[in-house]
Amino acid sequence: MIKKQLTILFVVMGLFLVPLQTSAQVFGPISYVALGDSLAAGQTPTREIDTGYSDLIAQEIGRNQPLAFYSKDLAFPGFTTTDVLERVQSKEAKPLLQNANVITISAGANDLLRLIRADVKSGSLTFQQIPADYSLNSVRKNMVKILSELKKIAPKAQVYVMGYYFAYPHARDSQKAGTAKQLNRLNEILAKVAKEAGVQFVSVDAAFGDSATGKIPNPADVHPNVEGYRAMANSFFNVYAKGTMQVIPSEIPVANPLTFEQILQQQKQGTTKASDDSAILPSSLLEEEFLAFSELKPLI
Repeated sequence: MIKKQLTILFVVMGLFLVPLQTSAQVFGPISYVALGDSLAAGQTPTREIDTGYSDLIAQEIGRNQPLAFYSKDLAFPGFTTTDVLERVQSKEAKPLLQNANVITISAGANDLLRLIRADVKSGSLTFQQIPADYSLNSVRKNMVKILSELKKIAPKAQVYVMGYYFAYPHARDSQKAGTAKQLNRLNEILAKVAKEAGVQFVSVDAAFGDSATGKIPNPADVHPNVEGYRAMANSFFNVYAKGTMQVIPSEIPVANPLTFEQILQQQKQGTTKASDDSAILPSSLLEEEFLAFSELKPLI
């Protein structure tokens, strides 16, 4: 009897000694590509590019696993789901995506936010429902196509569709409900499409709420600061590693923002280099996108 009890005890102890694995986490060398809009690119509340959620994800993965390469060259501010679909289908994207085994996507907010009029002085938010409905339906259709394309190009990659936060915490409380409902619909669409495609959805709205002025500090801009991006990265790790990996404040890199003009200049000079083996977008393509972006209002 005592021998049997000891055997059971050793088995139980052994369970605690074996590293826990999760269903989502990829093991072995990680090749990570971030797709999408300005959140994937790491745009700051002052219209610069710096550390974003994808950079923090790559950094934290690198602390815990071998990181073969990481690139956010396929992300650009102002991208809609139509733009992301075109980027995924481009010849520049193919070598990056074919070698990726972890892919994150931020796409859909710009389809909707360009329809919302935010008045900073009055704190009001206005939009028209029919165009919003049409836009959200376009998001659904394009995301289905994007995920289908990724399955063809990168069949072995684990894909994570990033959700969105409430982007107008500085608005009057009485003005928030209608816009929040549209953003909730956007998240519901993204989650549904992701589930149907057999990929992961990463919910981030709970980490922000509707009053996250500390994470979205500029009333005239919808982009988070690095603390907001840390919240997004940790929301990703809640799915990828069930919370066993998290970015802590002391791990946030020192701020080193670049303006879009600086990025364009570096690209022309050939000095901008993505991590390891990732490809660089042709300077002509980046310049075209920069000129288009410079004409936009603050979008994601």
